[in-house]
Amino acid sequence: MVDFSLISQNLQKGRAKDVEALVQQAINEKVGAKDILEQGLMSGMSIIGEKFKKNEVFVPEVLIAARAMNAGMKLLKPLLVAAGVKARGTVVLGTVKGDLHDIGKNLVGMMMEGAGLRIVDLGTDVAAERFVEAAKAEKANIIACSALLTTTMVQMKNVVQAAEEAGIRGTVKIMVGGAPVTDSFCASIGADKYSPDAATAAEVAASLCL
Repeated sequence: MVDFSLISQNLQKGRAKDVEALVQQAINEKVGAKDILEQGLMSGMSIIGEKFKKNEVFVPEVLIAARAMNAGMKLLKPLLVAAGVKARGTVVLGTVKGDLHDIGKNLVGMMMEGAGLRIVDLGTDVAAERFVEAAKAEKANIIACSALLTTTMVQMKNVVQAAEEAGIRGTVKIMVGGAPVTDSFCASIGADKYSPDAATAAEVAASLCL
């Protein structure tokens, strides 16, 4: 029998090959893809997220764990699709126009994937209109904007305005984050949620998609 905790533990240690082997073993034993995802991969990623919030692990450990998760996901994705398992929701993610920083954004994307969300990553230097176009095309639940510079965080207001003008504010939540961003800034531009770190962002995004 497959031990889900073993998948979780190996993921937390970033052992991609072991995670891949254990996931394959579970598939061979006809364990449901959704169970492997939730009880193995997502459970490990959620523990990493909690440790990250408490400063018990740092960015390199999270990146290595996420790589191990991706190794397992490659095997599971076709099975999840075939079984009709849908993601909890869709998030359009990007760093705002004029800002080329992507480590924080990538981390948020990995954590959100670990929470069972589908991520559409637009990359860096993303104009407000592109966020909105992608949100409409992908039927997204959330637009998540990242900024690392005080000079670029003002672009987040343009994203909120563009979403309002496009008439999608009723259906799409807007999340903001990044080093200079604060809760009060989030409120001042009319965005929905601010998250101080990647793990919290994933939790908040998952709760917004319920």
